[in-house]
Amino acid sequence: MRITDLMIKEVMIMDLQSVSKEAVIDELITSLTASGRINDPILFKEMILKREGESSTGIGGGIAMPHAKTKAVNEPTVVFAKSKQGVDYESLDGEPAHLFFMIAAPEGAANTHLRTLAALSKLLIDSDFIAQLMNTSTPDEVAALFDEKQAEADAKEEAKQAAKAAKEAEQQKENAREQVASSSLTGGEGAEPFVVAVTACPTGIAHTFMAEDALIKKAQEMGVAIRVETNGSEGAGTPLTADEIRRASGVIVAADKKVEMDRFDGKPVLQRPVSDGIRKPEELIRKAMNGEAPVYRSSGQAANSEEGSGEKVSVGSKIYKDLMNGISHMLPFVVGGGILLAISFLFEQTLGQDNTLVKLLQTIGGGDGAFFFLIPILAGFIAMSIGDRPALMPGMVGGLMAVNSNAGFLGGLAAGFLAGYVVIFLRKLLKGLPKAIDGLKPILLYPVLGLLITGTISYFIFDPIFGGINSWLVNVLNNLGTGNAIILGLILGGMMSIDMGGPFNKAAYTFAIGVFTSSGNTNGMMMAAVMAGGMVPPLAIALATTFFKNKFTEQERKSGLTNYVLGLSFITEGAIPFAAADPLRVLTSCIIGSAVAGGLTQLWHINLPAPHGGIFVAALANHALLFMLAVIIGAVISGLILGVWKKPIAKKLAEQQKAA
Repeated sequence: MRITDLMIKEVMIMDLQSVSKEAVIDELITSLTASGRINDPILFKEMILKREGESSTGIGGGIAMPHAKTKAVNEPTVVFAKSKQGVDYESLDGEPAHLFFMIAAPEGAANTHLRTLAALSKLLIDSDFIAQLMNTSTPDEVAALFDEKQAEADAKEEAKQAAKAAKEAEQQKENAREQVASSSLTGGEGAEPFVVAVTACPTGIAHTFMAEDALIKKAQEMGVAIRVETNGSEGAGTPLTADEIRRASGVIVAADKKVEMDRFDGKPVLQRPVSDGIRKPEELIRKAMNGEAPVYRSSGQAANSEEGSGEKVSVGSKIYKDLMNGISHMLPFVVGGGILLAISFLFEQTLGQDNTLVKLLQTIGGGDGAFFFLIPILAGFIAMSIGDRPALMPGMVGGLMAVNSNAGFLGGLAAGFLAGYVVIFLRKLLKGLPKAIDGLKPILLYPVLGLLITGTISYFIFDPIFGGINSWLVNVLNNLGTGNAIILGLILGGMMSIDMGGPFNKAAYTFAIGVFTSSGNTNGMMMAAVMAGGMVPPLAIALATTFFKNKFTEQERKSGLTNYVLGLSFITEGAIPFAAADPLRVLTSCIIGSAVAGGLTQLWHINLPAPHGGIFVAALANHALLFMLAVIIGAVISGLILGVWKKPIAKKLAEQQKAA
């Protein structure tokens, strides 16, 4: 199959008009839709954007290759487009993209199609070829250029394979097995340096093969023998043998999905994104050749595959991923609505609750505006993470039913997971229906049946079960004694520092948001504990780098200054680089200070009716000065522990030199 069998002239766009990344994607999809090559442009765009979310397909050098493999595609197609002015496509090199290749591959695409797409990817490594493409002005010129280049590439490949076969036959007669295997890989003579590599991207269409070609070309320039295994859509191509792995000086794994790693046990393995295989082949080959990589130690378990992701995910990880999808989409409503609501409270103190501006801000940010969407958005995007786009609507409606009942935040969580798994159940249930009605499933059967089942279950269980749990929780929190409240504050505050943005941090914040949205100002006390705990780590880092200068490098001291701003803004993640470099000292000290800050907010009965903002919403607290005092005390405690505990730079260097 020729590349131009997929890159049809009818869909080419020789003068792209779009000036933004999403607009480019829309324009290319419109061309595909008009030609009848796809059957569901909405689903196709969703899959394209999903791939972009994993890593930009703007590979640099003026090229972008958005691609997706999905049932929305009728026939494998490549849309070629050219932009004269260039488009900011978030390319890996930061430069505008001028040439676009949108690859549409159907599910279960034949190997021929994938090999053709791989051939296209390899051509795009050639800078001379790209320059020629830039000078084309008609679809006919583009097609002719690709036909010519593919003919050249096919001829070279045939000659290469013939030469390789002849050399292998000759060397087998000499019975020099080690030399045969080494020289047959690159056609060289003698004992050359030898490395092996695996390239893989989530979709396995473009980046996989571009990285392979870039590594092979650079290895030939460097005089290094290399064997590359491509882990594409059709699985592992040209898999590495045990003997090749044994003989290799080092291993390069340029992959954005999980590959079989246990076979590399005991070898120096350099693990990088697949984009580095395209952009930095010389660096990877040099480090692998010199063994400049960590020695990989096997876990004793073979890699598994999960459909669509390339790896098997544990139940806990899957639940966490689905929950985080809902929370991440909900947070803009929390932050936007919360800040506007906080501002309205400030104005209310001076202008009165009947003031027009106060009412406006409370309407936009509160229960009739942004806050109204919190639980439906949470439920909808949890469901979408589980059951894909057909689950979004049933999930959102289930979340809305939770809002309108007494089920609240807990009911919204249940509605999201319920709707997602209802859609998965429906997919399996309707799998045996005739293919003629496949098109009705996403537009009729899934929405109607998904909504009916989710809505019916929600109607009967929300009030008696989750409404009861919610009422009990609010009642318990409202009647907590001081001692119990302090313990809860210690726990929530400390959790904010355990992983600084990870599962523990998000669990504490989600709990506080749930209580806040369910019971309003009554339990802004939980928000106070969580916000104080989250502000401590970056402030503690800032204080430690300021007052214990001899314990930190110059670069760390400069980074420490930015943590004053991040801490005051309630951005806990500012402390992550320091925690990664010295986890024991940083995490331990921060957890202690955050727990103290959270506990103090409960000791002093601080109520903070805003879900985000740090110092910028502190004035809304019923005891604003005490809230800031709790944060300062926690930060000082953490900063002192870290500063005293950490070794001076000079002493640390001396110990390292002595150990060396």
